[in-house]
Formats: sequence, C-alpha cells, structure tokens
Amino acid sequence: MKILVTGAGGFVGRNLCAQLKNIKDGKARNYPVAVEEVFEYDIDSTPEELDSYCRQADFVFNLAGVNRPENPDDFAKGNFGFASTLLDTLRRHGNTCPVMLSSSIQATLIGRYAGHPYGESKRAGEELFFDYARQTGARVLVYRFPNLFGKWCRPNYNSAVATFCNNIANGMPIQVNDPSVELELLYIDDLVDEIIASLQGNEHHCEFEGVQAVENPDGRYCYVPTTFHATLGQIVDLLNRFASLPQTLMIPEIPADGFAKRLFSTYLSYLPADKAVFDLKMNCDQRGSFTELVHTPSCGQVSVNISRPGITKGQHWHNSKWEQFIVVKGHGLIQMRKEGTGEIREYEVSGDRIQSVIMLPGYTHNIINLSDTEDLVTVMYCNETFDPQRPDTFFDPV
Repeated sequence: MKILVTGAGGFVGRNLCAQLKNIKDGKARNYPVAVEEVFEYDIDSTPEELDSYCRQADFVFNLAGVNRPENPDDFAKGNFGFASTLLDTLRRHGNTCPVMLSSSIQATLIGRYAGHPYGESKRAGEELFFDYARQTGARVLVYRFPNLFGKWCRPNYNSAVATFCNNIANGMPIQVNDPSVELELLYIDDLVDEIIASLQGNEHHCEFEGVQAVENPDGRYCYVPTTFHATLGQIVDLLNRFASLPQTLMIPEIPADGFAKRLFSTYLSYLPADKAVFDLKMNCDQRGSFTELVHTPSCGQVSVNISRPGITKGQHWHNSKWEQFIVVKGHGLIQMRKEGTGEIREYEVSGDRIQSVIMLPGYTHNIINLSDTEDLVTVMYCNETFDPQRPDTFFDPV
C-alpha cells in the first residue's frame, strides 16, 4: 500500500509517518497492514510532487492545515484551499482511493467555538470532503480531534499541554488563569493507532451531540474512542510531581491505560539534555554503597547495593516488609534464618545466572560477597519505601 501524508512535517504528520515507516521497514509487526511507500507532502513540497503522489496513492491522510496564521483569512486558504487542491488532483487522476481528513472539534461551531474562523474553515473542509465522497464514490473519513498532546508537539502554539510540559521541563514559568477548566485530551499514539487501523477499514464512526462524540457504526464522522478529561490544575499538578523526580525519586501512579502514563511520556520528551541525567545519593562506607533508585507511592522502591570483597551486609529481619535480592554482578551467598529457630536457608547467587531471591517476613537475612577481588552488585526491591517512624527493621545476625 502506497500512502500519502499531507502535513507530514506537523505534529500528527511526524508521528504518523514515523510509525508508517516502522511498519514499512518491518519494525512494527503488530500492525496487520503492509506499507510499500510513504509519500510525505508538506509546505515546502512542490506541485509536481503532489501530482505524482496523488496519482500513485492507495490511501491519503490529509493532515495539512493552518492553526495560527497572522492573517485570519489564511484559515480558509490553508484549511479549505489546500483541501480543494488535493481533491481536485485526485479527481484529475481518477484516483478514488480512501481519503482521511483531520478536522477539529471546533468545527462543531458550538459554544465558545461559534463564529471562529478556524472552526468555520474546518467545517467548510469537512463539507468539501463529504461532497467529494458523493461525487466520486470514494471512501472519506472525517475525524474531529479534541486537544492533542504527545511527543514533538510544538509548545506555545496551539497546545496548552505542550506549553506546560516544555516550560516546566525547562524551568520556565507557566500561566494558568483558571485551574478548573477541563480539557478533553487525545494522546498522539492513540490517534496514530486509530488512523492506521482505518487502512483496513477498522475506523470508529460516530455522530456528534454538541461536542460529544457518540459511537454510531453508520455515523458520518470518525473519532478516536480513547480520550481523557483533566483540568488544567490536575495537569499542572502531575507535571510538577514529574519534575520533582530527581529530588524525591517518586514515580507517581501511572496505570497502563491511564492519562498519567501518557502525560509522563510527553513531559519527558521535552527534557533538555542537562535534565535527562541527575545524580543519585550513594550511601557509602567501608563495606561498599547503597543507593535508592526509584520510589513509588504504593509499590515500594528499587535500590542497588554494592558489597566489597568478603563483606557481609544485612543481618536484620522484618515483620511485614519483604524484599527481593537480584545479584547482577559477582558471586555471593544469601542466608535466611527463621526467627526463634536454627533453621537456615542458603542460596548461592551469581551475576552469571541472574535469579531473584525473596527475603521472607520473619526471617533474618544477610548477603555475603564470596569473592576476594570482585564487588558484589545486587538490585534490591522492597515492597514499601523506608519510613523512619515505622522502620520494621530489627538487627539479628543470621
């Protein structure tokens, strides 16, 4: 399948083209579609290129558009005018391949969107595509997108999330006039997955009740089912917690299918080079070192322990706390003794065969470096972060 993407240099276009190329090169095998060629058209492309692409394309994603022109009249030129040129070129070649249009929720022209030239230009573009479908029989997919966010989105342009991520990541101020304002948000990877699915006719259709998309298999419009609602205040609060990671080591709750996970990935994409690395506090003594790596609100912490040759560490037990010791380098011995008994369990461990050994509640335990020359490096997981007020740690040699 040969695919034409207009607006290929924009936020959505860059992400879509990158994934289509991954599919083409066999790097994204989870998509059941074959991509032979990706034609990238943008503002610096030539009319001759557009003509050639329209002649060959098997599917067209029209993402070209104008969001913030200096002259409001350019909304119509950029959003309606180019769409006309694109469809006329396809028509001239007799190419009735499917065509997708990237529109906006502002095309509803409802409430605060009423009378805005951007929304009006998007609505005009939609009608142009629907007319084209009636005249040619081509399959036309019109998507109305809400607020978009994700990597490569341009800050200080048309995305509050991109601006907040960029400014907070770079230590610059942000302005929030009303933290209670709620946004409907669509993540770029969810968008890309949806419109790639449309290549095989698996898009989601809907009708609109106001600005709300309501699923309807026979609906005139298309939509991405996975969106999120968050207030500006909630977004900024999450971003500030992400920004505090170098000090707290705390990773906020990021459920796999949730908004926070997507926002965290977006935030990280704006980090400058000097903030993508930070020092960790190494607690060092003659025995080696112990360094906490990551904290979580409800799932404990991860640390790394380095023991010098011949050193024994640990010699304590817990009532409820439990740990996993994973030796990744060196040769060691882990010992556990059930409190109040002489029952001892021993596990010889090595970085040559990585295993996880669980430190059981009620068992005092240690870890011994058996090497005379090599450090013993152990990754340690604990099911709770250390609380000095309730340490649940009691010294007792194995």
